[in-house]
Amino acid sequence: MRKTAIVTMILASAMVAALGGCASKMESGYGVGIQAEREAAVRQSQQKQDAPDTPGMYLALIDKMQSQGLFYASLAHIDAYEKQYGATPDTVLLRADALRQTSQSQASADAYTKLLNTPLAARGYRGLGLLAGSAGDFGRASESLATASRLEPTDALTLSDLAYARLRLGDISGARVPLMKAAELAQSNPKILSNVALYLFVDGQPAAAQGLIAQQKFSPEVQQAIRADAQRISAASTQASHARVAAVAAATSERARVPASNVPQTVDSLLHAQLPLTQTLGSHAFDQSGATAAIEPQLVAR
Repeated sequence: MRKTAIVTMILASAMVAALGGCASKMESGYGVGIQAEREAAVRQSQQKQDAPDTPGMYLALIDKMQSQGLFYASLAHIDAYEKQYGATPDTVLLRADALRQTSQSQASADAYTKLLNTPLAARGYRGLGLLAGSAGDFGRASESLATASRLEPTDALTLSDLAYARLRLGDISGARVPLMKAAELAQSNPKILSNVALYLFVDGQPAAAQGLIAQQKFSPEVQQAIRADAQRISAASTQASHARVAAVAAATSERARVPASNVPQTVDSLLHAQLPLTQTLGSHAFDQSGATAAIEPQLVAR
C-alpha cells in the first residue's frame, strides 16, 4: 500500500472517532510523562466502602482505579487483595504498572520480571520496554517491545510503542510497519494517532501530519510534544546515518590493510605446495627418453 493511500485511510477512519482537544498520548505509552495524580479523586477513593464480594470483582475495581489514574490507591488495594486472596500474575501486573506510574522504577522492573515465565510474559516485556524508554535507553526498549510484540502480535499499543522506540533510535523505516499495524488495529486511539503524526513529520510528509493533527484537534501541548520529538528523531536519524557511513568506511579500510598473503588457502593448495614437482604434474613422470613411467603415489603427512 502506498504511503499516500495509508495516510488517506488513517485520516478517513479517524473522522469516525470525533476526538476532541483532550486527545493525548495515554499514560501506558511513550511520548508523554507519567499521568499526574488527581488528588481530589484519591481522597474520594479513600472513603470507607465495603470490599467486593469476589476476587474477580475486586480485581476489576483495582483495574478501574488505575484507568482513572488512582495508582497510589490501587497499590493499597493490591496489598489488601493479596492479603486476602494471595498474589497472582494479574496482581503482579497491576502492581508493576502502578509502581511504574508512581516513579518506583526498580520495584516496577522487579515485578515485571516476575511475569516473564507466566502467561502474562508479553505484558512483562512491554513494561520493561516502557521503563527502558522512560530512562532514555531506546535500544533496550526496542528489544523488549519487539519481544512483547512477538508474544502478542495484535496488541496495538505495544506495536505503537515499538514504533516510537525505533523512531527515537533514528530508525524511521523500521518504525513504519509496526505503526501502520497499530493504526489499523486501533483506528481511533489518540495515542497511536499522535505517533502516526510524528512519523509523518519525520518521514517528510508535513502536510499529511498537519492534516491529521487538525482533524484530531490535538491540544497545543500535544502538538508541541510531537514537534519536539520530531526534532529529536531527525537528529537521531542523522547520527545513525553518519554512524553507518563510518562503519562501512572502517570496514573497507580494514579490508584494504589485510595483506594478500593472509588470504586463506585451501588444503589442496597447501599440500600441492609441498609435493615434488613430478607429483604435481599427475600420476606419471617423464623418464629420460621422454616416455612416461608410472610413479607410485606418495603418502603426505597431514
